[in-house]
Amino acid sequence: MMDLTGLETRPAQTWGGLRLVPLVRREPIEDLRLHAKVYGDELSMVHLPDRTLYTAYVPHAFVASWTGDGTPAAAYGTQLGQPLRHMCIRTRRRMARRVDRNRLRFLPLHLAVEGYLALHFGGPVVAWEEWSRQALAHGLSSRCEEAYTGAEVRGLEDALKIFEIHPGQCGLLLYAGDTLAGAFVVPHPEDYRALHPTLVRDMYGELIHDYALFYPARDFPAVIDESAVASLADLRAEAVRAERDWAGFHDSVMAAGLLRAPARVEEVYRMGRFTLSRFLPAFERKSENHIGETVTDADGRTAYLKTFRLSEAQVRRGHLLSTLAEHGWSLPAAAESLRVGAAELGLRLERAGFGHLLRQDVLDGYRKALSERGRRTRAQ
Repeated sequence: MMDLTGLETRPAQTWGGLRLVPLVRREPIEDLRLHAKVYGDELSMVHLPDRTLYTAYVPHAFVASWTGDGTPAAAYGTQLGQPLRHMCIRTRRRMARRVDRNRLRFLPLHLAVEGYLALHFGGPVVAWEEWSRQALAHGLSSRCEEAYTGAEVRGLEDALKIFEIHPGQCGLLLYAGDTLAGAFVVPHPEDYRALHPTLVRDMYGELIHDYALFYPARDFPAVIDESAVASLADLRAEAVRAERDWAGFHDSVMAAGLLRAPARVEEVYRMGRFTLSRFLPAFERKSENHIGETVTDADGRTAYLKTFRLSEAQVRRGHLLSTLAEHGWSLPAAAESLRVGAAELGLRLERAGFGHLLRQDVLDGYRKALSERGRRTRAQ
């Protein structure tokens, strides 16, 4: 389970279809600080350890500063860049790159998305007859996913300008149509104030874009027991109770999908007593699935968190790849575990965008078999 010890939920603020739920720390983390470096309108290309390339639009990076002896560290402050008038490519060495003895630059969310795109990237491990030569020689080849920037999510830019930042606020849970879009947590309130505007530069999935456009946020009114109020102190106590009830409902119901333990966690970099990691979900169908990255301390408590809500199509692709890998890329074995025929699984792979992995004659045979089965069913 994700450990959000030390973070407390505060009353939400709504704007149209968006709900922003503040997260507050009573005791800020002093020896780890974050600041933003804004790059402008350009593409970035990252060389990965296996010699593949990750190319994406990178509007900003985070720079983490820490101390080895636990003494307070200071953030450098946000650096603003001017948009470029032409398209250019910025080459980066790694997703997470050490820029100084106690400073690490990493690309927020791109760490997590690269982990999702690299899921079972090597392709079939056994030369089963169904797989194409391309699949056996090059694996999944190039993969791409689409996302919206926060500027394209209706109301988000206005909400970030209008909403109050709470004293001690170190994080935020963002909902669209009361569907959890993502989480953002930083070590220190000063970091959050500096990085709050960068949420409009982040990536958001198609589901979140559509929910913000078409679905309003529900109203959760605070109910005060009038019979228990006879003084200002009683009214204050009722307000505290209502706030506590809201926090309990939010943490146990609305944020339950995020708080489930991730299926896979990969350590990316050690920073003194802190560890930068990224995680993947179990790809459960018809359920919330979040990818993301964290910085945790030696006790596993979260100092930094940023997540991305996968769409149902993205979950489907992850589920198919994970099932194939679990069964050694044997189509009959994977189909049996999914309780479908091999032909149905083959065409499901094609609809998910993995048709190039299968031999063309095999795909044609699957289509013919299903077509004949359909004709026999209609004849009966």
